[in-house]
Amino acid sequence: MDIRKEFLEFFQSKGHEIYDSMSLVPDDATLLFTNAGMVQFKDIFTGAIPRPKNPKATSCQLCVRAGGKHNDLENVGYTARHHTLFEMLGNFSFGDYFKEDAIAHAWEFITKNLALPEERLWVTIHETDDEAFNLWIKHIAPERIKRFGDKDNFWSMGDTGACGPCSEIFYDQGADHFSSSEDYLGGEGDRFLEIWNLVFMQYERDSAGKLNPLPKPSIDTGMGLERVIAIKEGKFNNFDSSMFTPLINEVKKLSQKEPTAETIGSFRVIADHLRAVSFMISHGILFDKEGRGYVLRRILRRAVRHGYLLGFRKPFMAKLVDTLVSMMGDHYTELAEKSKYIKEQITLEEDRFFKTIDSGMALFNEELEHTKDIFSGEVAFKLYDTFGFPLDLTEDMLRTVNLNVDSEKFDALMLEQKTKAKAAWKGSGDVSNSGDFKSLLEKYGKNEFVGYTNNAYRTKIVALLDNEFNEVSTLQQGQSGWVMLEQTPFYAQSGGQAGDVGIIEDNKHIAEVLDTKKFFDLNLSKIKVVQSNLNAGEVIDTVVVNRYEVAKHHSATHLLQSALKMVLGDNVSQAGSLNDSSRLRFDFTYPKAMTEAQINEVEDLVNSMITRGIAGNVEELPIEEAKQKGAIAMFGEKYGDMVRVVTFSDFSVEFCGGIHVRNTADIGSFFITKESGVSAGVRRIEAVCGLAATTFAKDNIAKLAQIQAEVKNIDPLAGIAKLKEQIKELKKELQEAQNAVSTPIKEEKIGDVTVVVEILENGDLKKIVDDLKNAHEKVVVLLIQPKDDKVLIVAGSKNTALKAGDWIKNIAPIVGGGGGGRPDFAQAGGKDITKVEEAKTAALLYAKENI
Repeated sequence: MDIRKEFLEFFQSKGHEIYDSMSLVPDDATLLFTNAGMVQFKDIFTGAIPRPKNPKATSCQLCVRAGGKHNDLENVGYTARHHTLFEMLGNFSFGDYFKEDAIAHAWEFITKNLALPEERLWVTIHETDDEAFNLWIKHIAPERIKRFGDKDNFWSMGDTGACGPCSEIFYDQGADHFSSSEDYLGGEGDRFLEIWNLVFMQYERDSAGKLNPLPKPSIDTGMGLERVIAIKEGKFNNFDSSMFTPLINEVKKLSQKEPTAETIGSFRVIADHLRAVSFMISHGILFDKEGRGYVLRRILRRAVRHGYLLGFRKPFMAKLVDTLVSMMGDHYTELAEKSKYIKEQITLEEDRFFKTIDSGMALFNEELEHTKDIFSGEVAFKLYDTFGFPLDLTEDMLRTVNLNVDSEKFDALMLEQKTKAKAAWKGSGDVSNSGDFKSLLEKYGKNEFVGYTNNAYRTKIVALLDNEFNEVSTLQQGQSGWVMLEQTPFYAQSGGQAGDVGIIEDNKHIAEVLDTKKFFDLNLSKIKVVQSNLNAGEVIDTVVVNRYEVAKHHSATHLLQSALKMVLGDNVSQAGSLNDSSRLRFDFTYPKAMTEAQINEVEDLVNSMITRGIAGNVEELPIEEAKQKGAIAMFGEKYGDMVRVVTFSDFSVEFCGGIHVRNTADIGSFFITKESGVSAGVRRIEAVCGLAATTFAKDNIAKLAQIQAEVKNIDPLAGIAKLKEQIKELKKELQEAQNAVSTPIKEEKIGDVTVVVEILENGDLKKIVDDLKNAHEKVVVLLIQPKDDKVLIVAGSKNTALKAGDWIKNIAPIVGGGGGGRPDFAQAGGKDITKVEEAKTAALLYAKENI
């Protein structure tokens, strides 16, 4: 039985609309990953947007719990149920049916469709929920219903907001298999397995903690697909089910080892983590030093470490991807579409870690031998900073020997490193979207974008909002805020294209349009009123400014991606972009820096496409037809049944909702201004075209003229070469002058040892020390040189009992410095030039006492 398909079709037959699994990267600043089925419906549940026409929904949602508040990573491989990535089956009611139907649907599906024996089923409810009890006894014996308190059977979205009691359905796996002290309903054992949670959202909790009944209560349910499959297959461990055994069998084949009681955890970790890593990459997440990309790195490196325990010494994870695609690729088509790219990214990251894992493991084992109670935080930090071992990987290794790490020291060192690092990020500048957009949508509906065919449009002001998105009737002269137009020619920022700017005006009003963004399908423009007050309901003229320059950069980005694929290979994929009126930025997957020849070839290819004058074509197509045409989709994007496709002959075919030129010839010149690295496996190209390219060329021509004037040569390279030769000669003359010490160096004898202690204003001290050592059989030398506000000290010893390193350690503190070195040579620095005479006297005394 295909349980995923069975579930979705069951609820479809009950009038529910099937929703695809949303991206693992949620449009929610409070979440690192999509971690539950209700995430894609959160704005409906919270009232941020109106409920859909069909108020009943069902989905099978990919979820990741490996970071932030919801983190199961440390348990994966050690328990029967925890996974980093899992599928959550769910059905939802947005103010439509409530407890009666939710309970009836769940019971029908479990007992009829899944055919689970009723004598194995138990139900829990909230201790106060008599309504749920009375509904459940229609289906199950009262003695099989247990009541629990808030901790187990009450759900809330946060400290305030929607909340309510919940009811959980449990499956009894049998006392003959589970008999620990925790194997009771509500215990921590695995005998009674929770398979389905029905949340009854019937209250709104206010800031005082009071529960106020909702006028239209809702339903949110979740059932773990992996658990249900294991139950249906008679397995007591999810990893023994068909969801994981093909991957585990492949690991056996690659490692040429059979699992033992000691190693089975490693096989399970690799199978689990391969699933998570593959889906995260397919949804556009890239390996990085922070955020989601760092969680991805932690998961992969944890799997690699377990592979290391099984004997792997080179990348192996990518060899499992084809097995995963055969298991899940039919339903999640992004896996099959991106499999080649997924394998490439996994291999690159594995290769990076395998280069340091041996050294890291050696350091870990060395420290482990000297650890009695707590593993050193300094060593854990060195493992992280030098060898790429995430802290939780070190903790995972220590878990096998029942030790903890000194996390306080680790955190202190991490904080110190972050404090020292230069903070390059100054904030995203993103606008808060905390306005009451639901009321706007309910009152006015969506506004219409007419900018594909119009750069100017006469339209009506539907609504005005202040900077905090509160609706106002008027924005006064000098005020800024947001405007919602009935029809708008202004393109809202998306797909890498900057939001449009422009002017709103009529006979008396003038307002600047500073930006345009989309909030829950509302196209709103940020404005500043320049002349007269602006009122809701007025009809005004709108003009988009500089649109075609943005279009040039956007179209050039499409051509650039095609050129990169031609030069670097088809594995190049877009990882991000930005297009505005003055530049473009394109991030793409590639493992190393481009050569100058490759950069020039890409630039030439784009300019060739421009000069050919290729006509652009935009059309709406069914998604499957667009894919058959070879249209390139953006990583992590979800598309509807119909998609907008932008084509420039056979050179470029892409899914895109942006604004483009009518013909590539309109783009003008194209120059790549910079190629750089963004993160591991991701490169960035910055470029200009159109008017920005003209400005770029003129600026460079002007700079060239300046250089010609400065070097006094029509051929700048020849002029620079001549200057470099002159500098070389001057450096040589300066060195000779510095080496020629004008002050005679005083030597004295102590026994048969020549002693030199001097203050020299110039000269190469190291060379002078070497010369004196070459000139004498037995000699000690200490030279002091004040330079500006610093002091340099160099010491040497040859064939004597005096050690230069000890000598300099005693003298350097006098001038406020420190240093050291070998017995025959040492050097130090100081910062108190007023003490050089005192240092000289002390150095001579030290020499006399220690020769």
